[in-house]
Amino acid sequence: MSTDAAIAERLDAIYRSDSRRVLATLIRLLGDFERAEEALADAFASAAAQWPRDGIPRNPFAWLVSAGRFRAIDKLRSKARHDASLKDLAMQYEDVEPEAFDDKTIEDDQLRLIFTCCHPALMPDAQVAMTLREVCGLTTEEIAAAFLVNAPAIAQRIVRAKARIRDQKIPYETPDRNELPGRLEYVLRAVYLVFNEGYSASSGEAVTRAELCGEAIRLGRLLVALLPDPEAIGLLALMLLQESRHAERASAAGEVVLLEDQDRSRWNRALIVEGRALVDRAFAAGEVGSYTIQAAVAAEHARAASFARTDWGRIASLYDLLLRADPSPVVELNRAAAIAERDGAATGLALIDAILARGALADYHPAHAARAELCRRLGRTEEARRAYDRAIALVRQEPARAFLEGRRAELG
Repeated sequence: MSTDAAIAERLDAIYRSDSRRVLATLIRLLGDFERAEEALADAFASAAAQWPRDGIPRNPFAWLVSAGRFRAIDKLRSKARHDASLKDLAMQYEDVEPEAFDDKTIEDDQLRLIFTCCHPALMPDAQVAMTLREVCGLTTEEIAAAFLVNAPAIAQRIVRAKARIRDQKIPYETPDRNELPGRLEYVLRAVYLVFNEGYSASSGEAVTRAELCGEAIRLGRLLVALLPDPEAIGLLALMLLQESRHAERASAAGEVVLLEDQDRSRWNRALIVEGRALVDRAFAAGEVGSYTIQAAVAAEHARAASFARTDWGRIASLYDLLLRADPSPVVELNRAAAIAERDGAATGLALIDAILARGALADYHPAHAARAELCRRLGRTEEARRAYDRAIALVRQEPARAFLEGRRAELG
């Protein structure tokens, strides 16, 4: 590989790993989302032009922040010829000296960005969309898939949220400790959606997106360190336990591997031990919420020596508890799947049919895939075909589509 190609590859890796951290610091220094985003793009463009000539700097993060900041100041100076107020703004930015870029400063900037995106002045869905876009770098299409809405609607939410932050002068800061509990709910939801998109990509060529799972877990650790709330602990536990199965969720060829077919000896034992300890810690804190209950379900799967030896009665009971804590059709679907394993396919199918009969999850491909599998077990072949057809029509992830098409083809 040539030197230029190696530098380009390294720059691409730095963009994937550090661009959102650079953005968080630029927002603090420049005080404006759009100006910081433009500065971020300029910084990476400058790096692409200069690093092949000058070499990769010793501290790429600091270099990118400085390059973005100075480029923003230069642009303001240039525009100041037509708008005198911009000259004062440029001078104001020059007076803000960046502090040392140690791990604590970088983490603080990330937390400021998370809590600014989840400020109570923003609508709840806009809070989550902003966090997914600005903190984690998801595209509007990926966010739309997580919300089950169209991409233009998500883009409008983000535009309106940025305008409100600007117009209401929402402070770029981490809230006081006594304000944190009320602000945490939406932050946790955003992190949860980021992890879900990484753990089971909503579209594209891969089953998982490791970088999103890693980012969500990193944010989860930050939040637990900042505020060891039981639900923050529960969410971190859930993510670690789910991530422990990452290596077995797809074959070497990128094909979907079902839970019952996974080699449990290849699950990450260190993540399982840490996750189970966090579940115990969250339950010991008293009243539990939805993330902690979901983590307990994941812990049951991790505890079982095999799929056949899973305690489905315990899992079904946990889903009963989850339905009371966070009622939703998706939770009902997961509960139905657990009951199908405990009480038989016919019982589970009746529950899924009742969910679909209400119109809930009509466009949710896992519901139709689950129904197809249960019909298949019961020998109701024609119904299974129709359910597979519906699931295939709805699925957007290519490995999941290929898996469903294969299952349907086996019916003959």
